[in-house]
Amino acid sequence: MTSLRPLGSSDLHVFPVALGGNVFGWTADEAESFAVLDAYAAAGGNFVDSADVYSAWAEGNEGGESETVIGRWMASRGNRSDIVVATKAGAHPRFKGLSAPTIKAAAEESLRRLGTDRIDLYYTHFDDESVPVEEIVTALDQLVKDGKVRAVAASNISPERLRASLDFAEAEGLARYVALQPHYNLVSRDTYEGPLLETVEKAGLSAVPYYGLAAGFLTGKYRPGADVDSVRSAGAAKHLDTERGRAVLSALDSVAAAHETELATVALAWLAARPTVAAPIASARTVEQLPALVAAADLTLTEAELTLLTEASAI
Repeated sequence: MTSLRPLGSSDLHVFPVALGGNVFGWTADEAESFAVLDAYAAAGGNFVDSADVYSAWAEGNEGGESETVIGRWMASRGNRSDIVVATKAGAHPRFKGLSAPTIKAAAEESLRRLGTDRIDLYYTHFDDESVPVEEIVTALDQLVKDGKVRAVAASNISPERLRASLDFAEAEGLARYVALQPHYNLVSRDTYEGPLLETVEKAGLSAVPYYGLAAGFLTGKYRPGADVDSVRSAGAAKHLDTERGRAVLSALDSVAAAHETELATVALAWLAARPTVAAPIASARTVEQLPALVAAADLTLTEAELTLLTEASAI
């Protein structure tokens, strides 16, 4: 059985691959979403990532669709205590920004949609630099004190604001961020490595990277001349035009062949082995897409393989 990993200084322990909920209620309807969630849980997965804004960008949606699907699934399966639910505030069309009243109102709506009395991991989705970190941290701490949130985290934040938030929380004895959700993968390393990673490492936080598969590019389905039917295909295919993208695909091909596994599995296993990373996030629209993702939890790459991939991604 796959070992769960601790999440920063919290008492949360998570499966080494988080299931992204952005597709639930968007490109995956409720039945498809339930099937993916069932398969993930059956594989030992316990870490489901959502946000209140998922999927407000889709025609006919208003935001909160993903949380609603996850809430209905947990209610129908009776498994709330087995699942570590992560969601985010700050980007919903009706709850934009991170003022204290907005954070409180957004959390209440997320709790309602999720059908639960607590959120296990609550992120600020995008930093709001118009609000002092003191106000944001204090508002999040109040949610923890009220028992509505177990642990707090941040995403899309500068190293300076992250450090200031941690310093204030420590000085005042308030709930402190335990994790960071950065944009990080084999073709996007400078979005995390550097001052942000150093801040996370020094503070003992865990990283839970998003875009772990670079919008599908690292699955290997995007090749010269390939016609891929996906809402994200244009963004993913652009990596074919870069020397780094081609080098990474070549390295992934080599390592995947050695293990007789999928490229996506190798890409996530590399990410899961990086310093500070607890669990990369990956989404599956169908049950068929899921095995390659969860297999990363049990794939141990050799030092030579890790080096090959790291060097290819540094071009």
